[in-house]
Amino acid sequence: MLQARPDLLSPVPNDLTQLATRAGTRASVVRAVERLDRFAQQTAEALAVAPDPCPYETLRDLLTGDEGAEEAGGTGDARGTDELQGPGGAGGAGGTWSAQPPGHASAAGAASGAGAASGSSAPQGPGPAPPAEIASGTRPDSAAGPDSATRATGATGAAAGVGAPLRAEERAAIVAELPRAVATLREQALIWGGDDRLRLVRTARELLAPSPTSPSPTGLGPTVQEATSGMSPGRLQELLAAAGQPPTHDPVTAAAALAELFRDRARMTALLDGAPAGAAAVLAKLTWGPPYGETSVASPTPPVGWLLDHGLLLPSGPRNVVLPREVALHLRHGRAHRAPEPFAPPLSPTTEHDPQVVDNTAAGQTFTALATVEELLGQWETAGPPVLRAGGLSVRDLKRTAVALDVSEPVAAFWIELTYAAGLLASDGETDERYAPTPAYDDWLRLPAEERWARLAAAWLPATRTSSLVGGRDSRGRTLAALGPELDRSPAPEVRRRVLELLATLPHGAAAAPDVLLARLRWERPTGHRGAPAPTASTPGAAAPSGSAPGTASSAATWYSAAVPGAASTAASPTAASPTGEDLRSRLARWAVTEAEMLGVSGRGALSAHGRALLERHPDEPTAAESELASAQAARLLAPLLPDPLDHVLLQADLTAVAPGPLERPLAETLGILADVESKGGATVYRFTPESVRRALDAGRTADDVHTFLAAHSRTPVPQPLAYLVDDVARKHGRLRIGAASAYLRCDDDTLLAEILADRRSAGLRLRRLAPTVLAAQTPPDTLLEGLRAMGYAPAAESAEGDVLVSRAEAQRTPPRRPPVPVPEGPPVPDTALLGAAVRAIRAGDLAATAPHKPTVAAEAGPETASGPETASGSRPRAGSGSGAVAGAGAGAGAEVRARSGSGAGSGAGSAASGDRLPRTTSADTLATMQAAALTGSNVWIGYVNANGAATQRVIAPVRVEGGFVTAYDHTADEVRTYPLHRITGAAELAEDAT
Repeated sequence: MLQARPDLLSPVPNDLTQLATRAGTRASVVRAVERLDRFAQQTAEALAVAPDPCPYETLRDLLTGDEGAEEAGGTGDARGTDELQGPGGAGGAGGTWSAQPPGHASAAGAASGAGAASGSSAPQGPGPAPPAEIASGTRPDSAAGPDSATRATGATGAAAGVGAPLRAEERAAIVAELPRAVATLREQALIWGGDDRLRLVRTARELLAPSPTSPSPTGLGPTVQEATSGMSPGRLQELLAAAGQPPTHDPVTAAAALAELFRDRARMTALLDGAPAGAAAVLAKLTWGPPYGETSVASPTPPVGWLLDHGLLLPSGPRNVVLPREVALHLRHGRAHRAPEPFAPPLSPTTEHDPQVVDNTAAGQTFTALATVEELLGQWETAGPPVLRAGGLSVRDLKRTAVALDVSEPVAAFWIELTYAAGLLASDGETDERYAPTPAYDDWLRLPAEERWARLAAAWLPATRTSSLVGGRDSRGRTLAALGPELDRSPAPEVRRRVLELLATLPHGAAAAPDVLLARLRWERPTGHRGAPAPTASTPGAAAPSGSAPGTASSAATWYSAAVPGAASTAASPTAASPTGEDLRSRLARWAVTEAEMLGVSGRGALSAHGRALLERHPDEPTAAESELASAQAARLLAPLLPDPLDHVLLQADLTAVAPGPLERPLAETLGILADVESKGGATVYRFTPESVRRALDAGRTADDVHTFLAAHSRTPVPQPLAYLVDDVARKHGRLRIGAASAYLRCDDDTLLAEILADRRSAGLRLRRLAPTVLAAQTPPDTLLEGLRAMGYAPAAESAEGDVLVSRAEAQRTPPRRPPVPVPEGPPVPDTALLGAAVRAIRAGDLAATAPHKPTVAAEAGPETASGPETASGSRPRAGSGSGAVAGAGAGAGAEVRARSGSGAGSGAGSAASGDRLPRTTSADTLATMQAAALTGSNVWIGYVNANGAATQRVIAPVRVEGGFVTAYDHTADEVRTYPLHRITGAAELAEDAT
């Protein structure tokens, strides 16, 4: 249980009483229910509407229904429903039933749907539902399942549209899987009792049972007893008489008699056979929920009036009626759910690929991923974008980065967030704060390619920051920015890993469609404890999740799927193109498929070999070491698939160079300065221009250096046009020299200076001649430099000594930064060591709280009060539990205080004060008790106050008492500890039967 519900260990409970109390809190139960698979959740929902306690056979029948049941019916047809008044007033074809219970704020304008998408296990949750047309007595198409076709024919019309009984093979599947579901609920501590008396914990029952303000996931309404709680005794007797039942002497037995009638299949069939025309369609509308309808109770139509007179509908307000649970179960053939789902949907159909092709495709994408990250950080190391005041990257800078990387904005946001998660990118923390690579980026560059990819993949897998939300809006309508706040989504790592694990269960090379993966994920983790399933691709008109701001999830997901290359194939469905109805986990799953493909974890939709290695678990290793081992194994599998770096390029006569593969880092860096990247792909094309050659000369290289570099790294001869280009730019480069006056311009060729002065474009530079070879400017040197370059000249900056300045941009680095810490979804799953220590601590604490012990001197001085005091941890002693509760101690010498099974909560044994369970003894008595226990080797119950003032009770076995300290084995902590005697409030020896 502690492993299944790790939130119970935060912090570790003191004893079983505190553990049981914490396991029953609403927050913990909600978390446990939401982590159930769909069939286990359906089992819990069935228990919530079953009698309490519920035998196993009754639970099984609620899930399987009546074996071989015939459709119960009553004479009549669909007429009569068109006379029911809808929320808007008059009846007619537009008459509707309200989807909300009476009193709901939206009840006047909402209509009921009989359920969610086809195959869903529950009706729609609270909130407006699509209007249901009832003129023909049929269920609306949006809510109809495959078995919901209306067949209102004669005596069987009452069951029209409610679905036929389950087939024999479906019943057998439910019977086979039910023990697993019950065992799951036991492991989660959501049910207790033997199979003959199964009980859902109170909080879970309150969570799942139907109520006027919270519809049941099953679509069932209140019982007859609950629905008639405010009805007059006379009216109850009238209902009994109309149903042909003898009168009773009180309302309780009258309601019980009605309920018994509705549970009797034969008598109910006979009663419905006498129903008037139209009653069948009215019942069919409410059978699968919501069970509440809107009509005039004072002046109902004949079909509704007959149903009200016979108790088949019960009033829940002046204009509301409700279908009792017992009646609905009869119409459903005894089933609590329309479509129980005992088995997970299969991962089929699949697309088969050659495993080697999948691995090579993924490896090629890993090379692209590494190149993209290097290009991104290479640009930002010299001119990083500023940080917004609210945090994050501006939309303009994101667009500029996307253009520079030649990718869409969502893809650029993904790479930016990935480098941030890997600790390669951060803000520099300066006054004019900007983003820049971290020192870890330099270490990352020195790693082999496969290890660099493994670092990125290991950072992506557990990251909670979700780049796909960039471009959407938060709850206050503000745009979510890349690297900004509010991008963390706690379920992201779990969903991402589970998607990859599902792909890993397929044969190597097999790919499953995203919708197939989503169907499995939705079965494993249904959305919401109220059972409202997420709209699927077949659900038209799905509404946006409640509480989401306009454009939050939907606009981000639409923006992402429309802009990411290949996203159309991984999200090709109506809900992917316009995913307004998809829940967060479904969107995270779709994004995980796309991101895995971009990162090279998968190829062609199938998981690669190195992607499978990334998921390997090593239970014997700590979490950090486990991740490192998996990353190392993935890198080893990826290494043979990556091409070796090349030390050459192919120079062509059109002033381009072709790199037929990845280049060695020094070659790539130098070529990146000397030429501009023109196109990317399997081969990279570089183009030489006068500006790029001048950039190399500005960086300190000479024309001879450039010629030597090209000749050394080209497999083809250096083309003559390229050699001429280098020589021509070098001849012009540096003839003009710019220094600081404000700025001056000098040149040995006075004709060239005269030409510049005569050029109208130089008017903004405000030049004037100081000497035949020197011009002065009223602009700064950098402005003068850029202005002359724009005019087509090739000036060079010079220092105060007259030397040419090398203008190479400095690579900026932030101070050492740690990567962002993922925001977990609840407490982490405890490891074996923590579980063992927690169990020992709880058992020892329970021993300290319940072990019988001898009375202390303070206990003999006066009687104890009978009140139920709280323990030091704030919880009260166990009452009525099987393990016993602490009983009140009577006064008198020699009396022993013992735990009594099934007793009420009593006062703390050995306590001098009524509200304190800690033992209270004098210092002399405490010392004597400790010395005696050390000599005899017996256990002692003590009260201890630590340095923070927190009081606890412990069971210890003293070993040595000296110097004002007692050294003892602490059963609570399961270790040897030393306690100062002045911090021990008192001591009492345990009774002989406790030792």
